[in-house]
Amino acid sequence: QVQLVESGGGLVQAGGSLRLSCLASGRTFSSYAMAWFRQAPGKERAIVSVINWGAGNTYYAHSVKGRFTISRDNAKNTVYLEMNSLKPEDTAVYYCAAGPVLSTGVSGYDYWGQGTQVTVSS
Repeated sequence: QVQLVESGGGLVQAGGSLRLSCLASGRTFSSYAMAWFRQAPGKERAIVSVINWGAGNTYYAHSVKGRFTISRDNAKNTVYLEMNSLKPEDTAVYYCAAGPVLSTGVSGYDYWGQGTQVTVSS
């Protein structure tokens, strides 16, 4: 069992930056692929970025590539999402997820956090 708690969301102006954190409980954190998804009002939950257990492989959605960076610290049971050059269209609830392998689909993840709101004003 893994429990995930996100933090770091908030209100920021366009062009600004935020860093999201996701703290995981459980001793097997390092064996999971970790992902960030986001869901805007009226839209489906969509992949933002994924990092595999060893941090050797990452994936970014086209819309965030070059602006967002995912990283993990297995010693701290934490995964991060550094978000730069934020745009109003990045506004969404951001969710952390854990799964057995690197996947870009919602169904690939067994554990989810409660979400953290990111709002980017124009």
